[in-house]
Amino acid sequence: MEFRLLGPIEAWTATRRLDAGPPRQRLVLAAVAADAGRLVPIETIIDRVWAGDAPDRARHALYVYVARLRGALQDGGASPLVRRSGGYVLDVDPEAVDLHRFRALTEQARDPRTSDTARVAALRQALDLWRGAPLADVAGPWAERMRESWRQQRLDAAVAWAQAALRLGQGGGDGAGGGGGAGAGAVEPLIGPLTELAAEHPYAESLAAALIEALHESGHQAEALDRYTRIRRKLVDDLGTEPGAELRDLHARLLRQAGAPETPAPQPAAPVPAAAQLPLDLHSFTGRTAELDRLDAILEEAVVLATVTGTAGVGKTSLTVHWAHRVAGRFPDGQLYADLNGFGGADTVVTPAQAVRGFLDALGVPPRRVPADLAAQTALFRSLTSGRRILIVLDNARDADHARPLLPGGPGCLVVVTSRTNLAGLIAAEGAQPVPLDLLTHGEATRLLARRLGRARLDAEPSAVDEIVAACAGLPLALAIVAARAALRPHQPLADLAAELRDDLDQFDVGDTRGDVRAVFSSSYRTLSDAAARLFRLIGLHPGPDISAPAAASLLGVPVKEARTLLADLVRAHLLTEPAAGRFAAHDLLRRYAAELAAKDPAGERTAATRRLLEYYLHTAFAATTLQHPFQVRVPDPAPPSAGVVPPALADQAAASRWFAAEYPVLTAAVHAAATTGFDSLAWQIAWTLTNFFQRQGRHHDWIATQRVALAAAHRCGDRHGEAHLQRVLGRGHLALANYDDAHAALTASLELFRGLDDPVGRAATHLNLGEVHEAQGDNAAALDHAEQALALYRTTDRPSSLAYALNASAWYHIELGDPGQAVGHCRQALALQQKIDDRHGQAATLDTLAYAHHRMGVFADAIACYRRAVALTHALADSPNEAGIGDRLGDALFDSGDLPAAQAEWRKAMKIYDELTHPAADKIRAKLAARLPQGVTG
Repeated sequence: MEFRLLGPIEAWTATRRLDAGPPRQRLVLAAVAADAGRLVPIETIIDRVWAGDAPDRARHALYVYVARLRGALQDGGASPLVRRSGGYVLDVDPEAVDLHRFRALTEQARDPRTSDTARVAALRQALDLWRGAPLADVAGPWAERMRESWRQQRLDAAVAWAQAALRLGQGGGDGAGGGGGAGAGAVEPLIGPLTELAAEHPYAESLAAALIEALHESGHQAEALDRYTRIRRKLVDDLGTEPGAELRDLHARLLRQAGAPETPAPQPAAPVPAAAQLPLDLHSFTGRTAELDRLDAILEEAVVLATVTGTAGVGKTSLTVHWAHRVAGRFPDGQLYADLNGFGGADTVVTPAQAVRGFLDALGVPPRRVPADLAAQTALFRSLTSGRRILIVLDNARDADHARPLLPGGPGCLVVVTSRTNLAGLIAAEGAQPVPLDLLTHGEATRLLARRLGRARLDAEPSAVDEIVAACAGLPLALAIVAARAALRPHQPLADLAAELRDDLDQFDVGDTRGDVRAVFSSSYRTLSDAAARLFRLIGLHPGPDISAPAAASLLGVPVKEARTLLADLVRAHLLTEPAAGRFAAHDLLRRYAAELAAKDPAGERTAATRRLLEYYLHTAFAATTLQHPFQVRVPDPAPPSAGVVPPALADQAAASRWFAAEYPVLTAAVHAAATTGFDSLAWQIAWTLTNFFQRQGRHHDWIATQRVALAAAHRCGDRHGEAHLQRVLGRGHLALANYDDAHAALTASLELFRGLDDPVGRAATHLNLGEVHEAQGDNAAALDHAEQALALYRTTDRPSSLAYALNASAWYHIELGDPGQAVGHCRQALALQQKIDDRHGQAATLDTLAYAHHRMGVFADAIACYRRAVALTHALADSPNEAGIGDRLGDALFDSGDLPAAQAEWRKAMKIYDELTHPAADKIRAKLAARLPQGVTG
């Protein structure tokens, strides 16, 4: 199948033309064929087909067009137009599309290793693909832009074809051949196509030069000289400029070869020097090596358009101007610069018309020659830059349409556009190469301060420097402001300056709007829609380092789909980043700015938004921990969520684990935020949901700190059930850290609370935890006593899982007290209960105990088999600490059975898990390996 865009839009099989439908449907085909073989997002297709005039049901209309196209393109087989995640792909070899075949041939011709003979053949083949104006049968802004861009590519290819053919016609390119020589027949075929193209591009000097030389080499000397006179008159009359050096030199050579006296063309009285508009380079510029290298690579790849994007104050202009000065010598025809001020007030934004007028002035166009309307000015600008090597910096563009009218048409120029938005339109439609700019690393930020203040001053106060760098959040503008303040106060200790930065954003101000962090952020904020602005403000209330779309939806009280759209708006404006798929974040200074804005909203709105957010985290976390541990001793279910809270439905334990892993830093921050904003009940309930995650991940210090905050919150709100559960959880955390006295005190307090509440389940669970404390201290008799009390209590309840857990605990202590036979009976009772209710966590624990009993009885085969079943269960449950502990004991059983290599392998697996958890047990296994297997590698 073949697709044609270089003329009317067509699709062909080997034998017939397919019906691509009405114009808009054909435009859909062109929108995907232009990127054949690559995914084109639905939003991009809609933008290409409808531009800014998409109807409300644009997606539905697109689906209809795609369905019709897929039917038309099937032709007896599967349609090449296929749906992929987020968009559509025309799944064909790109060279099945004439546009891509044209580009491949021109790329082949550009290869310096290609001979002129092969170059002429390739370019002739490429030019023969054109059947008229590209996309000739459709209309719209995207089609117009593509027509203009592709016509320029055709012009470039035609000039390159003519130049190669001329070199061949002149016997190898020495340029000495006279008119009508042996090469006349070889270059005669150039004249017709070049004349036709010259009518389309009347100001293209490189094309005119090729045509004039072809006429001359074909023996049409008079016509060649007349063609020069006509192009010169057109340039002077229409543009107010003389021909460039290439045309003037060619004209002089033709006159010499014709034997005529050389009469140089009149020159302007005051020649206009090459423009050099770049702003001052920052002498203290440092870092950004990767981005500078990327820009260098773009230059070497002969790319014509690059975008440098990032958040306000991240240093886009400094980087671009610094790099532009570095490479200015590569652009002998000048450097143009325009600050478009796209994020200033409405009265300060530089319009494309104003910018292009400035460029025309810089290029020497007299005011009387400047056309009145923007389209004509843009055409003139493109004509003047055609065939020249000019570097153009379009700084601070608001969006793609702000920069588009200022893009030249020829390949010799390079344009770098900077913006706080991602300029996806330029990347998709014009093939711009993106250079995203991120915050500075700690090292880069420190080097920036050192360049401004001197290394000696920084070395004298390293801790203050660290605090300053942290307060500036890696934002170059903030660092520059702080460095300026420090430079103005050379005798002030940096520690004093660091202390001042803790207060508010006023410290990041040097009395100039360009040097005021708040003003810079404000200029981005003002561009947002009302809904996106509200979300940005509310993110200032969010406690965690990042936020998901469902959480943002609850914060706003809107559907998740709407929240995703608004988050995408904030990412495009570089007020948020998306550091991981579906996770959105702002650096600390932007968060402080958002919080300042939120503080001006009505208190009731802030309180309602905070409640919705905290309820989202509580209800999702409660569901997640219930999925993971359905048989745990639970606190009462939380109250129903408020209107607008949209907790996601978690499919299974794996989904719950992924959610906890992603949200863990947010959840711990949410506990503290809830406790400090008056939501004490939510604070302790969220903290309780984290207990099992803390234990599985070995995050013991976070465990203790969070539970202390939660316990105080439960006490403040008078929730004795909450206090009882949290004292128990706190005791378990202390036990994990071997803080036995603290663990015993917390668990004893929990037991008394549960006794006062007449809660036998809570009492039994706490007895089991107290047994664990006594066991850890070597008092197995006391541990067994607590386990037996738990057993007696659980037998009065309908909790088979808890009863099985108590049986297992009792069995373990029987083993430690020298009665493994009694333990086997308890374990079998426990396993029967756990298998009946499918309690896999419980089964793993009981199998571990049963294996230990067999091990102590010397029945190694049964011990090893039970241990392996337990390890497999804990691995499937992603219970890393228990997997490591059971694996360690499996190694012991293998060692005692005489299988030394297998024992070593199991110990190493357990040690690796403990190392990943930074668990102290890793060192114990390492010591075991050294003692028992000294011949092995123990690292």
